[in-house]
Amino acid sequence: LIRNMRRRNPTLGMVELWHRLRKRGYSRCLESLFRVMRRLGMFPQPKPKSTCKAKPYEQMQYPGQRVQVDVKVVPLKCLANPEERLYQYTAIDEYTRLRYLGAYPEQSTYSSADFLEKMAAWFKRRGVRVEFTNRFSTNRKGRLTRFELTAARLGIRHKLIRPYTPRHNGKVERSHREDQKRFYNTHRFFSLTDFGVQLAVHQNRSNDLPM
Repeated sequence: LIRNMRRRNPTLGMVELWHRLRKRGYSRCLESLFRVMRRLGMFPQPKPKSTCKAKPYEQMQYPGQRVQVDVKVVPLKCLANPEERLYQYTAIDEYTRLRYLGAYPEQSTYSSADFLEKMAAWFKRRGVRVEFTNRFSTNRKGRLTRFELTAARLGIRHKLIRPYTPRHNGKVERSHREDQKRFYNTHRFFSLTDFGVQLAVHQNRSNDLPM
């Protein structure tokens, strides 16, 4: 009875199938029907999930070979003005772990391009030439952003990465967690200028500490 009813009505839900079977003399409860159908192999087998094999980490060989860039939103509890929004741009050299931080009032391609220029100049003053950078981007318009154009002008190779891929951006994300513990949990900012001054002090201090 169950096989015939299921064969004739392959798209029926469990409750409606049970209801029709009851009309034809089936007397057991819905849970029993489910167990019988599972035992008879009448449910499709779940498709095996494809596993993603992580590529082995590529160890950097010299300073500036690859720099990770990301943005952290300043927590609202740190802002004296609840209407204000502030952002911390971060660049970390994978070889030396040196970080350059920037304070900005918005997260935009203009801010990103400005940060990239200042970051490249900061590393250059320390004898490091940035060759490659990667960052997550939601750009899907098919044309280069101001950030990408600036990177090309500076001779920096740039690669967009997917979100939630710590093997690509894990160092800068980990540094943001340390920033939260060592900086944002104990500081308050009254303006963009004030945030920039305090962030510069934190940058100098954090570059002397292990991340």
